[in-house]
Amino acid sequence: MEEKKYEITYIVRPDIEESAKSALIERFDKIVTDNGAKIIDSKDWSKRRFAYEIGGYNEGTYHIINLTTDSDTPLNEFDRLSKINDDILRHMIVVRDD
Repeated sequence: MEEKKYEITYIVRPDIEESAKSALIERFDKIVTDNGAKIIDSKDWSKRRFAYEIGGYNEGTYHIINLTTDSDTPLNEFDRLSKINDDILRHMIVVRDD
């Protein structure tokens, strides 16, 4: 399978402590790399206000991971684990064309 570029955007709940947020980001970065992806960059975008309430919150911190992989395994594992993590309010995985 050909290697493709992906972007994972996820929203971290706003009331999480900074050290816990760093550990969460590190854990999810490790999940994708342990499953064969190469991270190009992983960074906070900004704290933003939502158009509607998500899980009782009106704002959250957006975090973006750009990565390359030739397998769906890291994306599927990220998707599965982020759905059961209470600190991640929403996530989205898209294929990059650039």
